[in-house]
Amino acid sequence: MQFGPLNARRTLLGLGCALLLAWCVGMFARGYWTPDEPREADIAWRMSWQADKAVPLLAGEAFCEKPPLTYWLAALPIKLLGTQAWVARLPNLLYALITALGVGLLGARSLGRFAGLAAAATISTFLLAYQVAIWLATDAPLLAAVSVALLGAYIGFYATTSPERLRGYLLMHTALAFGFLSKSAVAWMVPALAILTLSIWEKRWRELLRWELYAGLLIQAALILTWVWFVYRGNDGLEHLKVFFWNNLVGRFAAVDAPPDLQYAAAHRNSPGKYLIELPLYLFPWTLLVIAAARRAWRQRRASLQDNRAVRFALAASLPSLLVLSLAATARNIYLAPALPGFALLVGWWAREILPGPDSWDVRALRATAAMLLLGAAVFAAALAVLGADAGNMMPGPAIYAAVSLAGLSAAAILAIRAWAAAREHAVHAQWALLLAYCALLIGPASQVYRRVDAWQDLAKIGRAVERDTAGRPLILLAPDETTRAIIDMYARSSVERIAGPVDAAGIDRIRSAAAAAPMSLFLLQLPSQSPQLPWRRRSQQADLPPAWQAAKIQMAKIYSLPNGRRYALLQVTP
Repeated sequence: MQFGPLNARRTLLGLGCALLLAWCVGMFARGYWTPDEPREADIAWRMSWQADKAVPLLAGEAFCEKPPLTYWLAALPIKLLGTQAWVARLPNLLYALITALGVGLLGARSLGRFAGLAAAATISTFLLAYQVAIWLATDAPLLAAVSVALLGAYIGFYATTSPERLRGYLLMHTALAFGFLSKSAVAWMVPALAILTLSIWEKRWRELLRWELYAGLLIQAALILTWVWFVYRGNDGLEHLKVFFWNNLVGRFAAVDAPPDLQYAAAHRNSPGKYLIELPLYLFPWTLLVIAAARRAWRQRRASLQDNRAVRFALAASLPSLLVLSLAATARNIYLAPALPGFALLVGWWAREILPGPDSWDVRALRATAAMLLLGAAVFAAALAVLGADAGNMMPGPAIYAAVSLAGLSAAAILAIRAWAAAREHAVHAQWALLLAYCALLIGPASQVYRRVDAWQDLAKIGRAVERDTAGRPLILLAPDETTRAIIDMYARSSVERIAGPVDAAGIDRIRSAAAAAPMSLFLLQLPSQSPQLPWRRRSQQADLPPAWQAAKIQMAKIYSLPNGRRYALLQVTP
């Protein structure tokens, strides 16, 4: 493939098509996967027909972990087209485009068009950013909102006139209002820390006192307080607001006084250095390019303020948030997603800086990245072989899927080799070859992997089987997690009783009491999932209840099992 000038239409078309296909495969070529997606799908499905739109509902009960914007937008296509996974993820394509556009415009404004393209491509393909973009959750709209907010923050902070400063900060506040309605006040963290850090770094304290910085708060207040008012007016409004803003927000950073099921600090415990240790994985496959950019930025740290403006903004938009999250009580990889635009801008700056000619360290970074992508192609090929053997043949599904997978592997290998060869003399060609190689992996072999993993994640199949086997009889869920409640609500029945865990000796008494009150009741219990097994090992689908259960006349009526996935038992009590 020939690489023309970066202002050529074919280059832009190639970049756009590669990213669009990679997004579409991840968003639309698979079902709902655990963790979280079945829960988010049920909430969005409920939102498509529930009367009160202010408070999300999970299986008919208030779910106050996140504000409702994500569910509002996902509910629109669900109401028109159904509950299929690709339908619920349609808004994710919009979020991904907004994220790329926001970071691209930020790079173009601060560094020029080429750096903007490089930054947009980088934020779209960081492993963590790609995961966020294709996942049905509140993080995709949050990342889109923060990306636009950072663009506004840059315009406002470095504006030379008051009208320009006002326009920038109004854009920032408008984006943050939508970010707040997606995932609460965490949307403020990255832009606020970036502005504060820049004010200290550049000794421009006056920027924190400008009225233009705060005028846009009226926009946020108008949008956020309108939603808060509707929550307050609803049933248990004050209790719901407490969960939204205290348990779920403050409780993510420190332990608070709350019921056990609202102790968010107890889950996903943080550990010293967790984010730093995992950061290379979040930035894959451009980890080495980020390191090369950081090295070059350090070597040029004595450049003028004007020349290093974009670098300072990139660091201010990423490192302070990384530090704050490292001190929080809880830690999940997606919490760092809003800081990724800063890393992408840094890579965009580096891509522009090496245009005159990369040094030896830059060449090593490009070639090592090409080697990693070649290794990735080999890993994908091995995974497809194992998955194909598990399905009974080496390339499961119609021949077209096998051809697409093989074409993706071949294209990725060829482009990675070309990137290696071009790294020293044609760094621009090498960068775009690496991008296209990675997209080829996300489009070709990934689509085959998704098709196979779907069989392990087909929870709708279990839900419909439970609906069929329990028709006409009361169904009670035993210590269900959020995923179990969601799939039963969406696919079996929208009204069931629950018996809280743990299912111990006292739980057995509750089961027998429920059976005595409703003699025809059936009970659904999640069994331990099967660990992944090699295709040539024999699987056993049997499960035995503990002797105490058998002594209590609790019998297993049926087992539902997904290969390498979840298992459930349908129980009944003998009179």
